[in-house]
Amino acid sequence: MLDRIRACIPALPPAEQRVAKLVLADPRSFASMPVSELAERAHVSKPTVVRFCRSVGYDGLADFKLKLAGTVNEGVPFVHRAVDEDDKPADIIVKVIDNAVSALLKYRNDAAGHAFERAISALARCADQRGRVEFYGVGNSGIVAQDAQHKFFRLGVNAVALVDGHVQVMSATMLKPDDCAVIISNSGRSQDLIGAAEIALKKGATLVAITASGSPLAQLAQAAGHIVLAADHPEDYDRYSPMVSRMLHLMVIDILTTGVALRLGPALRPLLQEIKRNLRTRRHAAAASGPLSAATAAD
Repeated sequence: MLDRIRACIPALPPAEQRVAKLVLADPRSFASMPVSELAERAHVSKPTVVRFCRSVGYDGLADFKLKLAGTVNEGVPFVHRAVDEDDKPADIIVKVIDNAVSALLKYRNDAAGHAFERAISALARCADQRGRVEFYGVGNSGIVAQDAQHKFFRLGVNAVALVDGHVQVMSATMLKPDDCAVIISNSGRSQDLIGAAEIALKKGATLVAITASGSPLAQLAQAAGHIVLAADHPEDYDRYSPMVSRMLHLMVIDILTTGVALRLGPALRPLLQEIKRNLRTRRHAAAASGPLSAATAAD
């Protein structure tokens, strides 16, 4: 949470930057002070303190202070540990799992409910209006985009995953105000994705950026008043085989899928039930054809 605030400072107005610096200087005290004292210490108005909390993705001061208190008091029971060349398999098991657990628990403490509320509302509204939800990613993030497309497709959403830079530009150019562009980027520095995001904004589509706090992509979305779902982690952006970042992005997609499914509500149940019936019928037909066909159908 503190890393996110630090990364967001350049994109904040000067008054809100003073509030951010007050948080970073003494987070424990900030979590316990009344808003009047916080405003006085930061030399800003009380509404500015609340606006700062919302600018970094929280519902307001109460939500921000609750998450901040959890961050500084509870901590996380694991730390990120790099895998070394001479590690034995047993060491690799422990380090990889501990790194994943550490990242997930840290994100649980840091996740901004206000930003997720905005993203879920935008995606559900897009689904209701039969708009398009397009997931953009390249490389490892492209795999996450494909997973997102698969999950939203099952909800009856007009969803597609685009992993080629040229196709992303063409598709973004055809977006409309009722559409959503969800751009997934570990570093937030891919010029292809930033270019697609700029086009999506010009076309009036809602932009949801799943990326690192303070990255160029996050700053672009934030400056335009659109949605940033920050996914920060200690893993290097240039790591050959990203692991923790991929898990965080997949988890963000799972949260969005669950939230949209709940928002769509009863209207979604008949479709899901019909999908289950058709899959069950196909499995039964494959089972009658032999074990190999049944195994293929189960996949």
